[in-house]
Amino acid sequence: MGETNRQGDDANGRSGRRGWVIGVGGVLLVAAVAAWWFYGRAATGAADKAATPAAAASGGGAPVSVSIVRAERRDVAVQLDATGTVTALNSVEVRPQVASSITKVHIREGQFVKAGEPLFSLDARTDEANLGKAQAQLQKDLAALADAQRQLTRSKELLAQNFISQGAVDTNQAAVDAQQAAVVADRAAIEAARVAVSYSRIAAPGPGRAGQIAVFAGSYVQPSGTALVTITQLDPIAVSFNLPQRNLADALASLRDGAGGVQAVLPEGRGTLTGKLQFVDNAVDATSGTVRVKAVFDNRDQKLWPGAFVGVRLAVQMLKDAIVVPQAAIVQSPRGKVVFVVEPGNKVGMRPIEVVYASGNDAVVTGLSGGEQVVLDGRQNVRPGVSVAVQAGDAGRAKRAAGASSVASAAPVASGARTAP
Repeated sequence: MGETNRQGDDANGRSGRRGWVIGVGGVLLVAAVAAWWFYGRAATGAADKAATPAAAASGGGAPVSVSIVRAERRDVAVQLDATGTVTALNSVEVRPQVASSITKVHIREGQFVKAGEPLFSLDARTDEANLGKAQAQLQKDLAALADAQRQLTRSKELLAQNFISQGAVDTNQAAVDAQQAAVVADRAAIEAARVAVSYSRIAAPGPGRAGQIAVFAGSYVQPSGTALVTITQLDPIAVSFNLPQRNLADALASLRDGAGGVQAVLPEGRGTLTGKLQFVDNAVDATSGTVRVKAVFDNRDQKLWPGAFVGVRLAVQMLKDAIVVPQAAIVQSPRGKVVFVVEPGNKVGMRPIEVVYASGNDAVVTGLSGGEQVVLDGRQNVRPGVSVAVQAGDAGRAKRAAGASSVASAAPVASGARTAP
């Protein structure tokens, strides 16, 4: 009887454990089914979202919103960009020509002076005394010359009356000639004395702006000493810059034709100045492979200052009737550079192009005929054959986008510019 009860208890225990295991398994099965349903729905939604652009790209779904800009036909100047240094056309270090002391300074530092305007006065008392002495000697010799001439006249009269010999007349003639030579020497001495006196008045050799003044009244100066002041011409002014050897022919052609328009780009967005190409050096620097070029600018407003750095743009060629599009509209594809255009029916077409010249926001290209509606904003979302919806007011947005964007792999190629067809 006891053995029978133990067997029943064991059977009941095994039956309870089996039921517990089945219950836990059922719970796990329900949880797995719920997780599968939840994550499956999420993945399906993500796939649906991912399929939407693909559907749009394949021509299905809503049209892609884009902005456009028309390809223009216009003349474009090919420009070479460089960095230039502002240099004065004339800059003179003023020095005394005689050793003396300064009696007066007539100018201030930074003052603009005209040619011939007095700058400094030197002590000229010694030179003035020498001038007076030379003038007195001239008067003395003039008196002696007059007496010799009178003697010669009387001797000729006496010779005519046979009172004196011809030798006496010749002697008087020699005396007159000697006195005439003395007078000429005196006058030359006076001119030399006047030159020495003029050295005491130091004047501006040309128009310009006075720099720092290194001396004062009472300072002793001499020719080998420090310059008294530097006079620098600021208007007109020059900008010197270097061009690569490959652009030498373009620069010489611009100089020869008189069409060498040059722009100086002021730093910090302070505008530009227009000048003229004046000089191309006669040799290429073998070290750098560049040639020195100089342009001249009017500088009445003093926007250019000697020693400053400015950007320089030299127009070397005019591309007539060229096709121009924004650089931001150009797309680099595996087969080269392309642009997307809006064709009839608001379908997108692709046009392979070649960049002839690029500067700033614009690019001169071949492969278009002009007037095409080129896709600007939204070009990354379109493919050939895709339907597009052109945004209203695209012209203004296209210009702003062209000014704010640039495309990689579409760098300027000024040095190898070719004439557009």
